[in-house]
Amino acid sequence: MRVVVTGGAGFIGSAFINYLLDNFECDVLCLDKLTYAGRRENIKHNVSFLEKDICDVTADELGDFDYIVHFAAESHVDNSISNGLPFVKTNVEGTFNLLEIARKNKKLKKFIHISTDEVYGDMAEHFAINHTATEKDELKASSYYSATKAASDMLVLSANRTYGLPYLITRTCNNFGEHQFEEKFLPTIARSIKEDKPIPVYGDGLQVREWMYVYDNVRVICDLMFDDEVVNQVMNIGTGIRLTNLAIVTKIGEILNKEVQFNYVEDRLGHDRKYGLNCRKLRGYYEKHGGRNWEFMNLDDYLVKQYKS
Repeated sequence: MRVVVTGGAGFIGSAFINYLLDNFECDVLCLDKLTYAGRRENIKHNVSFLEKDICDVTADELGDFDYIVHFAAESHVDNSISNGLPFVKTNVEGTFNLLEIARKNKKLKKFIHISTDEVYGDMAEHFAINHTATEKDELKASSYYSATKAASDMLVLSANRTYGLPYLITRTCNNFGEHQFEEKFLPTIARSIKEDKPIPVYGDGLQVREWMYVYDNVRVICDLMFDDEVVNQVMNIGTGIRLTNLAIVTKIGEILNKEVQFNYVEDRLGHDRKYGLNCRKLRGYYEKHGGRNWEFMNLDDYLVKQYKS
């Protein structure tokens, strides 16, 4: 069995490769252009490595494969606001190129496309109180990042409709865990508090995000990937652990036993107020399989483990 993993040197991609090879016998090709967010050292196993942009990679370079798991993406929302073009190129053009390669691969069992809860847009804009997004909800992207991810989702669906490409789209929430790039929310907050720097808080800081431990996410992806019955589907992967940004900053300050200096700044352009995933479909999947693997690390437990001195 051969698996191609795009963005495999990044935060979630490397966790996926580590978990995959800890638990399964397979041949892995990691495809990554090693931008600021990718490091080979994140991968603890020996794997074949192709350093190349997903927009430029060819079928000959990837060879035959059973599964392709597509993590590679431009993902920093602030960067997409300042310059959206790289997001269009990587997330749309890059996904298109991979789909063209995959649909012509006669060995292909499944194209696993890693998407995001951000494609559903702001849950606070829904009329129903405490609405959470189901897999059938309309996509209402707010940023160039989420819009290009929604576009790549549509490309996958169209490749299935037109060419019969077997696919799985997973839409997950904010991940936390080892090897997360330093610019991301949790590492930035912890570093700033340790260095007694003011914490910039967008607006009132009451934006709500859902959180999931990265190795819980990749475990679920593996379960779904290797289940032949889970094909041509979209699956939300979430935990129901939802906290305001302000609450997380306060919590990290308490763990570090340091006073937090808040610097309230103008809210981000187009900032979504709340994300939340309805994971009834995923829970039903695990109930059907005896409830195995339906256990997730709590964010508070991780923060204490990571930052308690």
